[in-house]
Amino acid sequence: MSDTTIVHLLRHGEVENPNGIIYGRLPGYHLSANGRHMAEAAADYFAERPVVALFSSPLERALETARPVAERLGLPVVTDDRLIESWNHFEGLKFGVGDGSLRHLGHWPHLANPFRPSWGEPYCDVAARMRSMMQTAREAAAGREAVCVTHQLPIWIARRAAESRRLWHNPALREAALGSVTSFTYSGDRLAGVSYTVPARRPVTQGDAAQ
Repeated sequence: MSDTTIVHLLRHGEVENPNGIIYGRLPGYHLSANGRHMAEAAADYFAERPVVALFSSPLERALETARPVAERLGLPVVTDDRLIESWNHFEGLKFGVGDGSLRHLGHWPHLANPFRPSWGEPYCDVAARMRSMMQTAREAAAGREAVCVTHQLPIWIARRAAESRRLWHNPALREAALGSVTSFTYSGDRLAGVSYTVPARRPVTQGDAAQ
């Protein structure tokens, strides 16, 4: 058996969200047509790789992204709450001024501490659950590869923690695009490297969206 194990963190595809709501952990948010193409592109990307374990956040958008990967690889999807989106005070709201939540002064105290952060799940808690999850995935795929379908913030925090960087950051600078793959390569128990890619995908035309 190879001493090299790879754990891939796959971000879910684009979500149908025309009103720009911060959906967080809310149910009922599904992939858009573009999101479904992103999921198929991910399935293509993993099709020729030695993936032997597939895990997913329990939220619909993650499970819908995992489904074509599971079908292509012939693997069951194992749901795990450690991969869920971080909770957020602004869940169910629009963020910003104008018609956004910041026009209400009662929301402002939740922006007081960007280092914890004060508006949601502490970064250290996200790092801990993702570290635990990736250990589980590593053990399940020892010597081969595992895929974990999750969300932008858990992916970015997992990467920053693995690279021994501070956890607080500018959200606008996260490198974890929709449908992207962040891969952690381990030599035995040691992290040997982190890589990032966005599987190629064709854009959705108006005709595609109508199908």
